[in-house]
Parts: sequence; C-alpha cells; structure tokens
Amino acid sequence: MAAELITGISELTTVDVEERVLTDAAVVHEQGEIVWIGPSGSAPEADTRVDVGGRAMLPGWVDSHTHLVFAGDRAAEFVARMAGQPYAAGGIGVTMEATRAASDQQLRELIADRVESSIRGGTTCLEVKTGYGLNVEEEGRAARLAAEVTDEVTFLGAHLTPPGISTDDYLDLVCGPMLDVVRPHARWADVFCEEGAFDVDQSRQVLTACREAGLGLRVHGNQLGHSGGVALAVEMEAASVDHCNFLSAADIEMLAAADTVATVLPACDLSTRAPLAPARDLLAAGATIAIASNCNPGTSYTTSMNFCVATAVLQMELTLAEAITAATWGGARALQRDDVGRIVIGARADLQVLDAPSATHLAYRPGMPLTHLVWRSGQPA
Repeated sequence: MAAELITGISELTTVDVEERVLTDAAVVHEQGEIVWIGPSGSAPEADTRVDVGGRAMLPGWVDSHTHLVFAGDRAAEFVARMAGQPYAAGGIGVTMEATRAASDQQLRELIADRVESSIRGGTTCLEVKTGYGLNVEEEGRAARLAAEVTDEVTFLGAHLTPPGISTDDYLDLVCGPMLDVVRPHARWADVFCEEGAFDVDQSRQVLTACREAGLGLRVHGNQLGHSGGVALAVEMEAASVDHCNFLSAADIEMLAAADTVATVLPACDLSTRAPLAPARDLLAAGATIAIASNCNPGTSYTTSMNFCVATAVLQMELTLAEAITAATWGGARALQRDDVGRIVIGARADLQVLDAPSATHLAYRPGMPLTHLVWRSGQPA
C-alpha cells in the first residue's frame, strides 16, 4: 500500500500520551499504519497527497458497545417510555422474536446498513454483541454474522432468560452448548447483571464459564439500580463494565483502583430518561471511562458517536477533550487494544476529518453531520 500524505489539517487531535493538539498539521500513513505526524511545512514526500482544506482531524471513534445483530424495532416501547412508563429489561423478548424470524440474508443486510452508518459517522472500530437469539442455534448464527463485519464479537447469551425455560436450565445452555457454538466466532463474553435479568451469582456463573473457555469478560452493570455488576466486574477483572448509572462512592473507588473501564452510554441514558452515568465523578476519582453508542432497537437506536460525544459534553459535564478521549482511546482500552483510538506513529491509520476547522464543533453544533472523510486501516471508507 503506497504512502499517502494528508495535509491541510487545521487542527489535529492526537489523543497521545501528551494529549497534543497540533495546528497546520500533516499525517503520513503507509501499509495501513501511521508513519509520520508533524507540521505541514516539514512533511516528507509521499506517493499520493490529499489536502483536506483546513479541516480538523481526530482518531476514528472506537465504539466498544453495540448490539447490531437484530431485526424489527421497538418504537411502541419508546413511545410508552416517553409517556412515563419505566424502562425494564423485558422488551428484549420482542426483538428476540423478530430476529429469530429473519433470514441470514436479511440480518446481513441490516447489519451492513448499521456498520455503514457507523463508518459514515466516523467510527472505525466497533464491537458487536449477540444477545437477541437466546437459543443455541440463534446465538451461534448471531456470532457468525457479527464476525463477518468485526473482529470484536461479544457473546451475550446471558441477556435475558427467554420464555418457556427456567433460568437455571437456560444458564446451563449458556454455559455449555451455547458457549461451545459461539466461541469460535467471539473474543468476549458479557452478561446483563440487573434486576429482571441475572443476579450477581448467576452472572458470576456465566462469566466464570466464559473465562474458562478463553473469552475476555465484559459486564452490563448498574443500569437500573445498584445491581452489584460493578463490583462483580472488578472482582472478575472484566475489561469493562457498561452503563454505570447507579454508582456508590465505593463503586467509584473500586473502578478508580482497577483496570476495568467504566463505559458510559449517553444516548441510552437520554432514551430511557435514566440518571446520567456519573462520568465526571469517575474521571475525578481517576477511573478510565469509555463512551459508546449502545446501538440497539430498544434503548439507544443510534450509531452516532458524534451525538454521544456532544451529549457527554453538554449533559455529563465532560470537557470536549475528555469526551473525545473516552470515545477513542477509552474505547480502545475497553477492548484491550493499543492499535486504535490514537493518532500516533505505529497505530492503525483510522482517521476522521470533520467538516469544521476544529473539534469544538462536535459539541458546539450538536446533531450536525460533521464527518467529512474517514480512513480505516489507511483505506478511504
């Protein structure tokens, strides 16, 4: 792959260890990796050249929490929630029925549309969960289809107990034949540790089996209340615990002292009218946070990381720099990757250019379609 020089960058947000923001900058990538960063006037020669015309560049978003393998929608549930009905986990069953009824080709097309939407919005690395099949065959199918579009597949068989089976019998399936069929396609396992889904002991059972099978661990925790998911995630050394709406001071201290990343999901918080996750308090305590879209049909039907970043600034009281870091390097850490989420020499050439002179416009002009150009592994996307 030939070397390409990208110049005309008005503002380059590197998200490197020094948190540098360069002006009048240039980047060179070759063979899918970044090989040079610096002032435009000092840029080396390259085989090709792209001038982005005085626009801002930052790393591609790393969306570390999505549920893209689904059919149907839950618009009626959303309308009811906006009319005052509380959110509960049971709506997952509606999506389960629609997803099971869809053919492989229908699901492939739906997933492809969502991935394309993500990329158009600047996302260059994303995680995709199973969790709407909820039987051995369907969870295996979801994992296989997810693996066609991303390296970061998460097994979420423990999303909810489906109708017609006891929770104990279902967990035997999750920890046995379902895990066996999903494991060749997945890198991660997740569990919905929450009232109405699985309690701490049940969640620990799932996570233990999945860890013994060689999968990394993630946890949905503390979304609907003080579920114990955060403490379990830290105990099990999970890579991330996601949602984190209801945190005690002890939870925050645990996360600050652990390697487990606290992933906040601002679009979901708005859609469920939940208390916003305390991202400001987590950062102040020294915890690592990530921002993700949680794209799903029930509580966060969006792939827009731009929207999530703007919401984190406007509603969660993060600075723009903190929100960008959480949506790039924070997501990379939640996925235990060091090749994405930053513009540094040796990193994957995952880049996005905004149709704006600075990244400030992400929050200054919320909801505007600001993504202008995207590269994934050095290839225009």
